[in-house]
Amino acid sequence: MILGAKLGHFSRALIALGSNLESPVSQVRRALDELDTLPESKLLACSSLYRSAPVGKINQPDFINAVVEIETTLSPHGLLKILLEIEQNHGRVRGLPNDPRTLDLDILMYDELVCNEDGLILPHPRMHQRAFVLKPLMEISKDFFIPSRGSVAELLSACSNQRLEREQNL
Repeated sequence: MILGAKLGHFSRALIALGSNLESPVSQVRRALDELDTLPESKLLACSSLYRSAPVGKINQPDFINAVVEIETTLSPHGLLKILLEIEQNHGRVRGLPNDPRTLDLDILMYDELVCNEDGLILPHPRMHQRAFVLKPLMEISKDFFIPSRGSVAELLSACSNQRLEREQNL
C-alpha cells in the first residue's frame, strides 16, 4: 500500500514529457493540453520545450522534452493509469527500453513518496541522470532538491556531456 496519498488531499506531482516520432513538438504540445485538463488536477507550472539527444539507443531522432508540475487528488496509480492512456492515445507502442516513441509520460515525483510497486517507481530512478529532465525541472523550481540525490543544479552539472537545447522557434 502506498503511504502518503490521502483521499481528497492535494498532492504535487512532477511529470516528464518526451517525444521523438510523428511531429514531436506537436505530440508534446497536445499532451500538455491534455495534462491541463486531467480530472481532479490542476496544472501549476510548465517548462519550456527542450531538444535533446537520445540517451542509450543513440541511432534515432532527437527528442522534444518538457516537465510539468501538477496538483492532484488522483492517487499515484490513478495518475499513472491516465498517463498511460494518454500515451496510448498518441500511438505509443512499447517496445524495447530507449526505443523511439510518439509520447512518453513519466511521473518523476509524487510529493515525497518513495515507492516501488505495480509498475510505479518513485522518485523516478533515473531522473537525476538526465539533463532533459533536470534542466526543465530547474526552470520550474530553481532550488528543487531530489531526495537522496541532491540539488537539481548540482545534478545537472554532472550531465554536462548530454546535448540539450531550449527550443526557440516554437
